[in-house]
Amino acid sequence: MFVSIRDARRSATDRTWIETRFDDYLDDLMRVNMNTGMFPVLGDFGDRQPDMLARWFADDSSHPLMILHNNEPAGFALVSKPVMKQVDVDYRLAEFFIDRKARRHGVGREAAQLIFNRFDGRWEVVELLRNQPAIAFWRSVVGDYTHGQCKESAMNGEMRQLFRSDPTHGRLRKSS
Repeated sequence: MFVSIRDARRSATDRTWIETRFDDYLDDLMRVNMNTGMFPVLGDFGDRQPDMLARWFADDSSHPLMILHNNEPAGFALVSKPVMKQVDVDYRLAEFFIDRKARRHGVGREAAQLIFNRFDGRWEVVELLRNQPAIAFWRSVVGDYTHGQCKESAMNGEMRQLFRSDPTHGRLRKSS
């Protein structure tokens, strides 16, 4: 399996792929957040979606990334710098999506490692407390990447993993 990431700003094709898969991403979020009021119903999001994606590609403090599996699009991520500078966070994994057909093959785990290695600094990964599969995934990925050297906290309905990336030392353990 070969997983890679690239800057999605460099290719109109990457941007188009993200735009065409964005409804799948929103659908995944809606399934977890249904009836919470925390995330709008897909139809309610409507006209704002193109504006939101345009901000991803125009904002200098964000990094839209294409995730590739065997050189084919398999997902996307958005790394952002916090809007209000937090003393303990340089980067936030704002969005992360793996296409359904690429899931359960280690693509997300490998992509996360590549993303953390690309941006050296203090990280925050946040999931909603009601999204137990996401919490389990990120707890495992971040725990393996940092060899357990991360801080986790739950507040305001969210789970946060805080850690420092280290491209020279942070490595995921290979599964046997």
